[in-house]
Amino acid sequence: MLKQEKLDVILEIVNTRGTITVKEIMNRLDISDMTARRYLQELADKDLLVRVHGGAEKLRSGSLLANERSNIEKQGLQIAEKQEIAKFAGHLVEERETIFIGPGTTLEFFARELPIDNIRVVTNSLPVFIILNERKLTDLILIGGNYREITGAFVGTLTLQDIESLQFSKAFVSCNGIKDHAIATFSEDEGEVQKLALNNANKKILLADHSKFNKFDFFILSITLLILIRLFQIQKLSDKTLKIL
Repeated sequence: MLKQEKLDVILEIVNTRGTITVKEIMNRLDISDMTARRYLQELADKDLLVRVHGGAEKLRSGSLLANERSNIEKQGLQIAEKQEIAKFAGHLVEERETIFIGPGTTLEFFARELPIDNIRVVTNSLPVFIILNERKLTDLILIGGNYREITGAFVGTLTLQDIESLQFSKAFVSCNGIKDHAIATFSEDEGEVQKLALNNANKKILLADHSKFNKFDFFILSITLLILIRLFQIQKLSDKTLKIL
């Protein structure tokens, strides 16, 4: 069976039943877990289905996919607050450290505000890489993989394999929502990468503006973080939220 025929089979099942799992695809098409996930990602990138944990769902009107803002859209939101957060976070970076910087517009502001060059930076974000590539850092590493154009992030099995063998003094990540001590993001694939980077870091640092609080999203990437850099406009958060923090 040709690859396109296999993709058509997956789509037919999803559109008929509404869902499909990675295990079902492996058994039906006699392919590996990695190949099944890659096929699902290809179809998701073409907006033909929605990736969910362990499989995929039929694309419906009003689905989660329509709610994910693009990198360009996010660049115009909470600009002043993101800049202030980025400046503060820059003071946490020390000479000769190896740090991870994840995808997200707040982290792009952070990349612009890094106060020193004598560091090694690892990132799976193309926008972050482009910003830092204009600098003379000691070392700048872009982790490749499947490219998500909507956020500019590389994700998937290859990305995870590369990060799995690395250790960081600090990992800087962002998110789409913070609620009940849980940190969540829209994309399972992006969340898995950030989750692994956090696990491999001595210090885990979240950069988030006030608009992310009391909101939730699809994939939980962490329950607790060592450092939470979030509010320079603390009055925008309720007393209940501040107690949680």
